[in-house]
Amino acid sequence: MSNKSHNTHKLSKIRRADPQFDREKAQYEHPLPSREYILQILAAQGAPLEIERLVELLDIQSFEQEPFQRRLGAMARDAQLMQNRRGDWLIPDKADLVRGRVAGHPDGFGFLIPEEGGVDLFLSAKEMDKVLHGDKAIARVIGVDRKGRPEGKIVEVTERVNRFVVGRVVEEHGVRFVVAENKRISQDILLAPPEKGAKKALKAQSGQVVMIELIEQPSKHGQPIGRLVEVLGNYADPGMEIEIALRKHELPYEFSSEALAEAKKLPDAVRKMDWKGREDVTGLPLVTIDSETARDFDDAVYCERQGKGFRLVVAIADVSHYVTAGGALDTDAYARGNSVYFPRRVIPMLPEKISNGLCSLNPQVERLCMVCDMAINAAGAISRYRFYPAVMFSQARLTYTEVAAALYDKDPATRARLAPVLPHLEALDVLYRQLAKERVKRGAIDFETVETRMIFDDNGKIQRIEPYERNEAHKLIEECMLAANVCASEFLREREHPSLYRVHEGPTPERLLKLRDFLGTFGFQLGGGDAPKAQDYAKLLEKIGQRPDRQLLQTVMLRSLRQAIYSPDNVGHFGLAYESYTHFTSPIRRYPDLLVHRAIKSALLAKEYAPGNWEEIGLHCSMTERRADDATRDVEAWLKCFYMKDRVGEIFEGSISSVVPFGIFVALDGVFVEGLVHVSELGQDYFHFDEKSHAMVGERSGRRFRLSDRVSVQLTRVDMEANKIDFRLAEAAPVRSKSRH
Repeated sequence: MSNKSHNTHKLSKIRRADPQFDREKAQYEHPLPSREYILQILAAQGAPLEIERLVELLDIQSFEQEPFQRRLGAMARDAQLMQNRRGDWLIPDKADLVRGRVAGHPDGFGFLIPEEGGVDLFLSAKEMDKVLHGDKAIARVIGVDRKGRPEGKIVEVTERVNRFVVGRVVEEHGVRFVVAENKRISQDILLAPPEKGAKKALKAQSGQVVMIELIEQPSKHGQPIGRLVEVLGNYADPGMEIEIALRKHELPYEFSSEALAEAKKLPDAVRKMDWKGREDVTGLPLVTIDSETARDFDDAVYCERQGKGFRLVVAIADVSHYVTAGGALDTDAYARGNSVYFPRRVIPMLPEKISNGLCSLNPQVERLCMVCDMAINAAGAISRYRFYPAVMFSQARLTYTEVAAALYDKDPATRARLAPVLPHLEALDVLYRQLAKERVKRGAIDFETVETRMIFDDNGKIQRIEPYERNEAHKLIEECMLAANVCASEFLREREHPSLYRVHEGPTPERLLKLRDFLGTFGFQLGGGDAPKAQDYAKLLEKIGQRPDRQLLQTVMLRSLRQAIYSPDNVGHFGLAYESYTHFTSPIRRYPDLLVHRAIKSALLAKEYAPGNWEEIGLHCSMTERRADDATRDVEAWLKCFYMKDRVGEIFEGSISSVVPFGIFVALDGVFVEGLVHVSELGQDYFHFDEKSHAMVGERSGRRFRLSDRVSVQLTRVDMEANKIDFRLAEAAPVRSKSRH
């Protein structure tokens, strides 16, 4: 506790001793002892304290009793304090207790992930009966399990996070319960009968997908109980996979009535009053370049030669003009964090009137925008830049396909159609070549990945899954967006304006050590010592070349890196080899970009935009990004299972895409679907997981199944409910000696 806080507390005691002291006024002028002071007093006593003794030590007056109890309760919910069986208050850390978040496993057991870091505590199935995946709890270390892991016992559940659960109705022996779609929730949830007197009770048949509200959480005395609140339909109904994912991952998918009313009040077009304080760039032949299926256009580009260099203009939809901080639209956008792109359906961050209309840079209409106007020298380095709000007029809505046809295939018909903007596109292409060279020069990592897309028939079923190749036009636009993002980052950094940066840190020491050990078995070394840079990764990829095991080596290198996140702490972007980087170019679909726009506008006016705790906002936006990724993966997995369910028995060729302790995952050639070959299907041997070499190794035979190995497999089972595809080997696996790697 600081001296200032301590003196304030002493002053409070003196004033309380004054019989003329206004106690009602004191409740507002002199707050309760801080959390830090309460913890300090408990720590100084060195033992759990009865509430009466704690009240005495802290000099809590009678009129403060109720708010003080609320403060203790809040501290308990945050796991700063807890009560023992006698009701005494204590500090969890002093009782060898660990507080953290529960992570359930589909097989019934789980782990407590400590809040302060450290080793996870194993929770047996018996302990998991008391909690659900995601709950926050305090546990005591009681020993080690049979695998040598520290084992915990739940002492107290501090926060229940599961209010609603989506799952399937099952009926056995007259008992109806729900099996959660989230397989980390392994408990069956009993279904409560309809409330008496309900006018219209919901009814669900066995096998149907429902949403339930938990009315009783699990405990050592009983199972969780849920009340039916929504019947989604049958499992195989069209679009059901998306409805499940939305609820399973708690994705906001309906805009609030306040947000819709706010959007309705917005104009349908740019008004004359909106021009105030903006530059007029309607004369620039700006164009948008997107995919054929794009419906919202948040960026437009223009390029011209200037002497030996270039002028690059990147205009971004000015969403911040219409979505004001603290409004209903802003609140909904923050909750969503980003748009979510499912196959055949989009959950937008903003209502369609904004995302597809007023803020979409549609052709031949005026639109408000924020401009990054850059001067780039002949070598591809940005020499100066300027940000300003403007009004633009898109000359054309172009696609990657037609731009590639005009610039790289030299298709006469396409070039004739794009004649009015072709000179600017050609200047843009020359600039792109220089920016690409600069990218290589600074050492950005360029991992080769294969993107896929699903092609559906008129009935909404998958016809095929095909690779989606990024052509040069994709890369051209990407380099333009990278340049604008870097300028935005530099602009805010130079002005010391708080913001969210897109940060990507290099490998952790542990991951780096594992990577070096793995590369050593192939005779490769990663440069950079204990602090390698992106350039060291790029140089290694160049050395690897096109050797047959390139995919294996690249995959392991990629997995050594950490995930990119949003943070106010600018630590640079490792993969792109930038010292400073942020997201500015997609405010229609990413909330961090909207924040960056507001920050830039404030900085231009020599003001500061302060939306709140930047660190908490960064954590939230990083979470919503992961949430969207998890939801889309679930939907794609379900669709792939549906696509494969009629192909059981067929034999496929593929490559091992992942090696795990319980088997190998195989990615099929030309089908772009993955499935598991369980360890029990690998052959008549005891197979062990070799983490160092990313392989499964036969104890007796020495047979090895390694990442990227080629195998033939037969599809044996498709589990639509668990989104799992199972294979078995269709031919003998490759044999290698035990000592080879």
